[in-house]
Amino acid sequence: MSNLNCILLLSLAPFFTLAGATQHKVGGSMGWTVPTDPNSMSYNQWAEKNRFQIGDTLLFVYQPDQDSVLQVDKIAYKHCNTSSYIARFDDGNTVFTLNMSGPFYFISGVEGNCIRNESLIVVVMADKSISSASHPPPPSPESVSPPPPMEGTTPSPAPEVAASVPPPSPPSGASMKLVSYFGLVGGGVGLLLFVL
Repeated sequence: MSNLNCILLLSLAPFFTLAGATQHKVGGSMGWTVPTDPNSMSYNQWAEKNRFQIGDTLLFVYQPDQDSVLQVDKIAYKHCNTSSYIARFDDGNTVFTLNMSGPFYFISGVEGNCIRNESLIVVVMADKSISSASHPPPPSPESVSPPPPMEGTTPSPAPEVAASVPPPSPPSGASMKLVSYFGLVGGGVGLLLFVL
């Protein structure tokens, strides 16, 4: 393989890994600050309107000399405990990668701001491809055989099961991202073959 082909392949690699990730700006246009309007959407309401997946990032935008972001556990979140945190960020433009499924808890590093609702819970969806592969589907009614009849009894006929086939489910966002990812990979391989 020539040096040009290696360089081309390495330059395309970041696009393959980032194809499915989404960056979410926390709070939308409001950014990471104390909510001043009582009618404005809370950070948790904002989070409920979004879907977070493994690999997505959160972008916290705030004034670095006036605020910070703390990743905390559930108890510190509940009590706005700014002295017990997992990670602290204070650069004013924090990008946090959601690296696993489940809840992530964030509060302002200024206790008074946290008490005034500058706090956020983000729940990351589980990777369906992993969970569905590790748990086989339940058996269908047709594949379950009835227990053998007891001695001295006559078996009753099995009830007829209506043969109905459920309609296929629409593609999920994850499967669409997977298709996009493989489309990018195929395009990159095609480009490499064209260059060769």
